Amino acid sequence: MFEEALVEKIEICSEIIKDCRSQLYLNLRFLDAALCSLAPEPSMSLERTASDGEVFRYQPEYLIAQYRIGNVSVNRCYLHSIFHCLFGHIWNLPEPEEEMLWDLSCDIAVEYVMDGLALRCLRNPPRPYRRAVYEGLLNRIPVIHGEGVFRLLKEGEPDIRVLARMIREFAVDEHFLWKRKDSGPKSPLDQQNRWKDIRDKMETELETFSKEAAEDSKGLIEQIQVENRERYDYRAFLKKFCVLKEEMQVDLDSFDYIFYNYGMELYGNMPLIEHQETKEVQKIEDFVIVIDTSMSCKASLVQKFLEETYSILSQSESFYRKFCIHVIQCDERVQSDIVIENQRQLAAYMEQFQVKGMGGTDFRPAFEYVNTLLAKKAFRKLRGLIYFTDGYGQYPLKKPVYDTAFVFFREDYLDVDVPPWAIKLILGKEELSNNEY
Repeated sequence: MFEEALVEKIEICSEIIKDCRSQLYLNLRFLDAALCSLAPEPSMSLERTASDGEVFRYQPEYLIAQYRIGNVSVNRCYLHSIFHCLFGHIWNLPEPEEEMLWDLSCDIAVEYVMDGLALRCLRNPPRPYRRAVYEGLLNRIPVIHGEGVFRLLKEGEPDIRVLARMIREFAVDEHFLWKRKDSGPKSPLDQQNRWKDIRDKMETELETFSKEAAEDSKGLIEQIQVENRERYDYRAFLKKFCVLKEEMQVDLDSFDYIFYNYGMELYGNMPLIEHQETKEVQKIEDFVIVIDTSMSCKASLVQKFLEETYSILSQSESFYRKFCIHVIQCDERVQSDIVIENQRQLAAYMEQFQVKGMGGTDFRPAFEYVNTLLAKKAFRKLRGLIYFTDGYGQYPLKKPVYDTAFVFFREDYLDVDVPPWAIKLILGKEELSNNEY
């Protein structure tokens, strides 16, 4: 008798989920692929619902109880899990002791997006407490997304009672099925890539064919853009500005032990091949770092960028024996130019660094100054220039003869237009802090 009742409840839940998908699809057609990407699966061990990126697990009695409240409740519950998958929350877990904050941050981000969708099938006017939380977050970050909220919660160290209140307000599903990126050979990389493909297609459709829908779903498109931004290895990026040359050192990679052993066996003490005495290496020779010291660029971000750049450049394998780095500070005019020719000077500069300028923003004076140095033959071979800035300024019209990269340290992840001849790199805190030097 119990089994028959359970089977009947599962059949009812299947119809509820079909109805939920249909309503969401009719109102959010750009979510068509996402809405059908989770296979429904009943589970009596759950209290509510859960998802691992492949299945949507539900407790039948809970789902039926939500449907009795209204289909809006079921729609929000199902879409809540879809958004967790879509935004990559499931696979970006922090350390175990921080999982509670991460779970809460992701729930806040997802609920914020749904509260911003002006749709009848999702309409659940946010309570005053919920609106106050959103306003408080938007005063500190331009886009409410999981990583940004998580960072603010970590920095703020809120009282446990405050956290408990927020969890009661925003928690919808259970997160115990979520997986770590480094979960070994069973790491769900295929699932993660599948959802990334869905996210990429959604962004393209929202930007081209569904612009009206995108305007009505501002919070959603902002989070999609946050998740779709490229992640960078800053160390690998700096290699773009290295010069390939030969150095006097033993090249172990080119050594062939077969010929060496054959010669030793045949002649006794005469190897047929020895180590090469030169090796092709890529290192920094001449380089320019320009720091935007205008009023719009925070001194703390400048310091962070320099510290991370220094941690890479201070390693001996990064340089040739002779090198020349110009560190230029510039707002609407060049404020200083420090020439660094050895690691000791680099370390001393970092210890005594002070921001100079804080005027307007104009990128052109720095390029004019570097072109003057080139005319004076101040460089042996200038490979490139990195310009650290917040992005608000006038760019040169003409492409320089050296490679140029504009590095933006942005917490809002909003895109920045640069000239077509320039390399653009947008770094967040995680891109810098996650690199191991």
